[in-house]
Amino acid sequence: MTPCVVTATMSAFTFGETAMATAADTHDPFELFDKAMGADDCRDPYPEFAEMRERGGVLELDPPTGGMAAFAGGFSKYYAVVTHNAVSQVLRDAKNFSSGAYKDSMGVVMGPTILVMDEPEHGRYRSLIQMAFSKKALAQWEHSLVRPVVNRLIDAFVERGSADLVRELTFPFPVHVIAGMLGLPDEDLPQFHRWAVDLISVAFDPPRGIQGSQSLAAYLTPIIEERRKHPGEDLISVLCSGELDGNRLDNEHVLGFLRLLLPAGAETTYRSSSNLLFALLTHTDQLDALIADRNLMEQAMEEGLRWDPPLTGIGRLCVADTEVEGVVIPAGASVAVNMASANRDATRYENADAFDLFRPARQHMSFAFGPHRCLGMHLARMETEVVINALLDRLPNLRLDPTAEDVHITGRGFRAPRSLPVVFG
Repeated sequence: MTPCVVTATMSAFTFGETAMATAADTHDPFELFDKAMGADDCRDPYPEFAEMRERGGVLELDPPTGGMAAFAGGFSKYYAVVTHNAVSQVLRDAKNFSSGAYKDSMGVVMGPTILVMDEPEHGRYRSLIQMAFSKKALAQWEHSLVRPVVNRLIDAFVERGSADLVRELTFPFPVHVIAGMLGLPDEDLPQFHRWAVDLISVAFDPPRGIQGSQSLAAYLTPIIEERRKHPGEDLISVLCSGELDGNRLDNEHVLGFLRLLLPAGAETTYRSSSNLLFALLTHTDQLDALIADRNLMEQAMEEGLRWDPPLTGIGRLCVADTEVEGVVIPAGASVAVNMASANRDATRYENADAFDLFRPARQHMSFAFGPHRCLGMHLARMETEVVINALLDRLPNLRLDPTAEDVHITGRGFRAPRSLPVVFG
């Protein structure tokens, strides 16, 4: 889970329980965000990434325009790191490559959050928040929340013999899980999901992003105050009761984490699970191997993340002249860290463009690396394992609908299939 998250490519108004628009505002935040981030004009960015790697691990580029411009920070110097070694060095070096790159974009709408913090502040807040993702908490959520949500959604189409797994399962299930973790009522889920997506739209529509942030604050603040008085076992209560240096997190810091969690936790999990399903459904020999031996699940999930992660990159701000792969990146430069390109680096992975769940395990960059490595990665892995196992358990002979045309993953910065039409039984 990261701040640069993306939303479903289809209209929110078609997604069953998540489909609700207010009478006063019928814009579709999901479609608008997805288009702004390149879903319509980039089917496969990997040949371009390969060409960049051939030119070197670090490249000075013209600053991006359009929807991605906000993530360049508006700086005159703009660099991309694209090889595995270069990406790894930058992400491990939090001293010279700061997450402060997000302060003028996502920081404006999220407030105080570990996303924009550097050490030692980042480590102190991260250790506190990490309590909420303990092994005990994950085990409880898996059995009491994630499995019931996934099975309830599958119940709606299991007798039909066909489904669109994006529209009917992978898109809605993560946001239901997040709502359950936070102890939020189901009836509010569609609206706060829209606000969360409005919030991250600040990259291309600042007024809408600010409005989404304010709407989430107005909605969540009374809930935070209530949980302080009457704490439960939900994640908001855990955050409200946590202490840092003897002091409890104030409302703004709790809000900051919730503003980060809502879009990140829902959207990246939707995309990563959808991408893995696409890979398996289009590599039927490997799907059959997984069905025959569920011990391959971990390998399949890690290979899916490496092969086509939900987002291709994140941003950093260089704070001191630093040499990376023989290139000096000057202080003040904006750095695009291309994790997807690193994952396809042929010097690290044999036949790197192929999806192969049998390849030897090697560290990928899809959850980032170093101090800012994804806080929710274990939750994301657990959710993906639950949804894949449930599909394989309940939908025999699962396969892509042979009548469907041109099913594929799309997007430049944020990637997922628009739909996954399947038949089974």
